[in-house]
Amino acid sequence: MSQNGIQLFNGNTMDGWLARGGAPEHEWAAAGGVALNPDDAKRLATVPGEGIFYNGLTGRTADIYTEAEYGDCELHVEFMVPQGSNSGVYLMGRYEIQILDSWGERELGYGTCGGVYCRWFDNKPVDGVPPRVNASKPPGEWQAYDIAFRAPRFDATGTKVANATFVKVVWNGQVIHEDVEVVGPTRGAMLANEAATGPLMLQGDHGPVAYRNVVLTPV
Repeated sequence: MSQNGIQLFNGNTMDGWLARGGAPEHEWAAAGGVALNPDDAKRLATVPGEGIFYNGLTGRTADIYTEAEYGDCELHVEFMVPQGSNSGVYLMGRYEIQILDSWGERELGYGTCGGVYCRWFDNKPVDGVPPRVNASKPPGEWQAYDIAFRAPRFDATGTKVANATFVKVVWNGQVIHEDVEVVGPTRGAMLANEAATGPLMLQGDHGPVAYRNVVLTPV
């Protein structure tokens, strides 16, 4: 990543992050280490310390988003999920790259880890792009996305003239998307409109997840 990258988590507090819907952001907490819970592989166990943040003891808390807004960017984010868990990274609070325990899956869809999630109209999925390959690691192991993202473009009248685009997505060292356009906000988006900037959102209400080294570089 560029030397101009912004570390979005300071290591020990949730300063700079807000909770979607006004929920208490302190439900997300810092930890010094995270691993699978030895008594329940569908949960995470943590040890006190700094450097990692996770979505609380229940593993189902509010989504969180950055106070700052961004447009074109490169994003590095490391994540860990236990068995069967689910989260997501929403660029601009609108366009999701799925996070899911997809270890060992052979049939890939937009809902697989690494997928560009679908939009939702008339109670059915629209669009959505699966990853090229399943680069998933087993539950309880750290994984990484490196995402190059281009925001939608608008003319002087505010009319959109180019869609948001995942220019390149690398998952655990493997390229899984190149030049994937997103026509509009994906399902579960925090913001229904489209704009030139928006916050980074991390999903917290679908199951236990931990994050670290969330570094965004404006382009």
